[in-house]
Amino acid sequence: MRTQQDVINSLPVHLRPFVAIQDYSRYTPRDQAVWRFLLHQLIENLSETAHPLYLEGLKRTGISKEYIPKVEEMNQQLEKIGWRAAVVDGFVPPAIFIEFLAHRVLVVAVDIRSFEHMLYTPAPDIIHESAGHAPFIIDVDYAEYLERVGNFGRRVITNIGDLEIYEAIRALSIVKESPTASKEDVVSAESALTDTIEKYKNDEPSESALLSRLQWWTTEYGLVGTPTDYKIFGAGLLSSLGESVNCLNDESVKKIPLTIDAIATDYDITNEQPHLFVARNCRHLSQIAKQFEQSMCYTKGGSQSLEIAKRSKTVNTAAYNSGLEVSGVIDDVLKDATGKVIFFTTQGPTQLSYNEKELVGHGIANHTDGFSSPVGNIQAMDRCLSSYSIDDLTLFGIEIGKKVTLEYLSGITVSGTLIAIYRRDGKNLLMTFEKCTVSSLDNGVLFSPDSGEYHMAVGEDIVSVYGGSADQENYPLYDKPAISESSTQSSCAENANGANYDAAIVEIFDLYAELRALRNDNSVVSKDIDLFIKKVLNDNYEEWLLIFELIELSIIKSGDHKLRQRLFEIINMCLETAKPDDRTLIQYGLNRLASMGRT
Repeated sequence: MRTQQDVINSLPVHLRPFVAIQDYSRYTPRDQAVWRFLLHQLIENLSETAHPLYLEGLKRTGISKEYIPKVEEMNQQLEKIGWRAAVVDGFVPPAIFIEFLAHRVLVVAVDIRSFEHMLYTPAPDIIHESAGHAPFIIDVDYAEYLERVGNFGRRVITNIGDLEIYEAIRALSIVKESPTASKEDVVSAESALTDTIEKYKNDEPSESALLSRLQWWTTEYGLVGTPTDYKIFGAGLLSSLGESVNCLNDESVKKIPLTIDAIATDYDITNEQPHLFVARNCRHLSQIAKQFEQSMCYTKGGSQSLEIAKRSKTVNTAAYNSGLEVSGVIDDVLKDATGKVIFFTTQGPTQLSYNEKELVGHGIANHTDGFSSPVGNIQAMDRCLSSYSIDDLTLFGIEIGKKVTLEYLSGITVSGTLIAIYRRDGKNLLMTFEKCTVSSLDNGVLFSPDSGEYHMAVGEDIVSVYGGSADQENYPLYDKPAISESSTQSSCAENANGANYDAAIVEIFDLYAELRALRNDNSVVSKDIDLFIKKVLNDNYEEWLLIFELIELSIIKSGDHKLRQRLFEIINMCLETAKPDDRTLIQYGLNRLASMGRT
């Protein structure tokens, strides 16, 4: 069996810092009860309304309704279909999350929602991602869709606003799940998120935002079938007791056939969705994904894509037709009268790469203040400068150690002493000059000799523009400690020995543990259960989930009817005084007990 560390070691270096280790001992006995209650209820609710593969998928991906899944057990099953799982702590940057899919790795949050937030959690949790996403990976078309989105999704352009909103959402989710957070902390985090959203509300949605919408309306909140005959397959619906039922109301939730136009529809993560999109089948998802990919700057390139990257104010990569990749914050784009890019610049640290591998001597430490280069063809040359051999170049007076003047058709001129040509795979990628002047008929001097060596990219077109750096191992976009300064803080993040709990909570955990041991012991008889119930009654424990599990076990083992009735009195009292979300959960539990038989 592959260990968690084996999976981590198999990932690209820049992804490894985002992967956590699942310490199974940190899940408390109550965490296990939370998982068990929700999974049993979800399966009961979804047995007829979920995609037919749902129940089979749970089994085939190593997910039991009785206990929180162990990532090693999931991987043992997932590897049979060419996938793996890796755990992360809470939110990770969207681009990182998407890139895991490209490597056929399912990202699973290590945490589980707290007892206080059973019905809904603002933070990613293991219920949503393992019991929601994993089951459908057994469908070849669904798995193909995820991998396809991973392959092109890691190339989407992300705006600076996306990153700031991501940070605000992560901060809010951490505060809401923290058992030590005050009301003032929550209000402050909510206000910060509102202010950040307001700051960027008038910006055009980025490619990253549009892809998030596509994912939201498919893998998170998607239906499959037709608007009048559909099944649930979105993980957000599958992991929500309330919305998995409410979404079936065709009067209050409109059903819309899925098309690429779904990306024009924004969503609200704080409320149930007023409409949902229906894919014909999982193959349909890949068809929609292909349409999205064709609209991306990654596919189109050119000056328009460079302008989009410029407006993003984030690190992006411009790829020449020669294969040279320039990664940095796009600062300026010069175009000719037809709109074709003829020159562009970056600001700040910039990396030059080829086939996503940094060129030796051309990392961000070498280009700390930006980079600039022309784009286009040279006068008197009938093909791209990149395609000429060293011998052919001498015919045009282009030789190392000599002064060279390159006049572009665009009117840009590069003139200086050529000191190096960087070639790969028979192509010229980069020419380095000293005492160089770069000038333009319309824009004057673009680079002067006193600025040092000039490294000129070679290529006639920008064929692709995509988000992030080409070689992220050498130009990482995210500083993991800065992105994740604090981790989620729900119960499983506490010490397994209870050091961070008061004595009363530790006693509750012990009762859950004892109850689970009784359930798992086939030799236990009704008398054993009755003795445990008396203990709970005598000590006046009134936690509804504990009482529910006791009643359930008493019914299974045919325990004493009178003792059971006293437990029912307690759980009904809990129902009367509970908050709305807990009342919903308790009622679900009572309905299940009624279906089992109370006597």
